[in-house]
Amino acid sequence: MSPPPPPPSSLTKPHPTSLSDLIFSAFSLFVFYSSSPNFNPNPNRRRFFKFPIMPLTTTAVNKLSTTNRHHFATPQSLSDWLRPRLPSDSFAAWGTKPGTKNVHNLWLELADGETSLADSTPPVRTVEVVVVRVRGSGNRFLIESHQELSNGDVRNRSRPLSEKMKPGETVEQAVVRAVKEELGSIIENVESDVVRIVADSYTNKVEERVSVSYPGLPACYILHTVDAYVDGLPEGEFWTEEGDEYEGLGEKEHERCELAVSCKKHYWKWVDEGSGSDVHNGSNISHPHSAACSGVPRRYGAPCPLSP
Repeated sequence: MSPPPPPPSSLTKPHPTSLSDLIFSAFSLFVFYSSSPNFNPNPNRRRFFKFPIMPLTTTAVNKLSTTNRHHFATPQSLSDWLRPRLPSDSFAAWGTKPGTKNVHNLWLELADGETSLADSTPPVRTVEVVVVRVRGSGNRFLIESHQELSNGDVRNRSRPLSEKMKPGETVEQAVVRAVKEELGSIIENVESDVVRIVADSYTNKVEERVSVSYPGLPACYILHTVDAYVDGLPEGEFWTEEGDEYEGLGEKEHERCELAVSCKKHYWKWVDEGSGSDVHNGSNISHPHSAACSGVPRRYGAPCPLSP
């Protein structure tokens, strides 16, 4: 009797590897490792960052295209849109109650990209603001005590230098522009080297407030705060004249600037950090973070802690 045949082998005979297979395998490995977050083709390359070390997000740059769904060709069209969405007595106070702004101001903010309006009732005005805590000698900080407006009103402030940010603007750029616009009349040649931002001083938070400028219009403020030194400032109290806030707008927009309430003079003084003035935040009135501010796109990828 002949011996039984051997059992079939489970191993398959390897096929010769072609050159195209080798090239494809090498390319696949390269793509895999290069997509890894730890992959660095040059581990000894030095990286330098400018303040702030936070990437500008596409969502934040395009926030007006998603939040502000309406185009208002004129201040009148904006007024017609707002009137049925706001309490009548509050809307009537715009520009007439001391310290308030009018619909031309809000229209200019929208035209310049500084403000967005949520399509809701009432609408929610969202603004990103840079707050600059200017440090002085000793343990003193600069605050704006009050403003003189174009209509003769005086508006109390008691807060640090602050400015609405423009679309696509970094915190560093906004800080330099804020110093130039509000302190530039007393400083010669305001450039970035005049302003020195203190390392690791950046903080951010979201605040919902009752708007003082626009009564009845809820506001959601995204505050970016830094400490900075500014060369050339007086040691005592002083005042400055406001620069052209809307110099980048067209001719028609500039014509409407004449109807808006503008700031003519800023009055400044130095205070100790432990004083009663609000040298820590860019606001006097704050409320817990609520639904009005939920889902608000932020300019930077870093998490934004909520106000207490």
